[in-house]
Amino acid sequence: MVGGWVKPVQALLFIAMIAFGGVYFVTDSLPAFYAMAVIAVIFGWMWIAPIGGGDMPVVVSLLNSFSGWAAAGIGFTLGNSMLIIAGSLVGSSGAILSYIMCKAMNRSLLNVLFGGMGTGAVAAGADDGAPKNYKAGSAEDAGFLMANASSVVIVPGYGMAQGRAQNAVKELYELLKEEGVNVRFAIHPVAGRMPGHMNVLLAEADVPYDDILEMDEINSDFASTDVVLVIGANDVVNPSAKDDPTSPIFGMPILEVTKAQTVMVIKRSMNTGYAGLDNSLFYMDKTMMIFGDAKKMVEEMVRSINGAGH
Repeated sequence: MVGGWVKPVQALLFIAMIAFGGVYFVTDSLPAFYAMAVIAVIFGWMWIAPIGGGDMPVVVSLLNSFSGWAAAGIGFTLGNSMLIIAGSLVGSSGAILSYIMCKAMNRSLLNVLFGGMGTGAVAAGADDGAPKNYKAGSAEDAGFLMANASSVVIVPGYGMAQGRAQNAVKELYELLKEEGVNVRFAIHPVAGRMPGHMNVLLAEADVPYDDILEMDEINSDFASTDVVLVIGANDVVNPSAKDDPTSPIFGMPILEVTKAQTVMVIKRSMNTGYAGLDNSLFYMDKTMMIFGDAKKMVEEMVRSINGAGH
């Protein structure tokens, strides 16, 4: 799929698909319909399969948009107003969502679909495979550091959503607030793999909206932040996006947590994130890795702070 023949083959398949579709609509020929369907499946696979993991949320959103427009088209064919309205809503919302995600990643939709992250081999070449050292800590260590800090920024990611940890995070937030700690949340536009995902979860837990800041609002504050707690986020805090021109995500705006004095990261393991990229943040001297389920680890942090008599 990496060779230069892929794009011409895709173009030929697309033309053939359109041609057989035209024949079917004009003549009602079933063989033409079957040929169109088979070519469409092959073309779709060749088009989508090479796209890298980090771009897949955009692709999924775009495909959802296509399904909406298809439903709207069927609605016009059948004279069904409900299909037209529902399909138009799905199609337009999917298109808008795709645009928002591309803008957040500083990418164009054409770059996502026809090049870009699908060439992840370049970044992989930068890793010599040698073992890397990282510091691991406990939830008790994290609780002590946060309770004795003056400012804490919590960066929620997909790990918080997967662990359903938003209510535990709210409890941690309230406890630190009671101790006089300035606690805020930093939200990346595509954290959790779709715009607004983290905002919805935090709103569900009744976290005050004033303490939930978007990336552009919070990035300048990381340099004066004592502790950053990253909960299950990977690619949106990956310094490679700013420092490594060979990285597939180079140029994507990130939450600049590396500027904080101390960074703590809750993850289940050292596995890579959705884009399949290693994260140099995890190996920095200022970073402490906390391994485990997000909800369980945050609950242990809360118990640690309460038990210490803070």
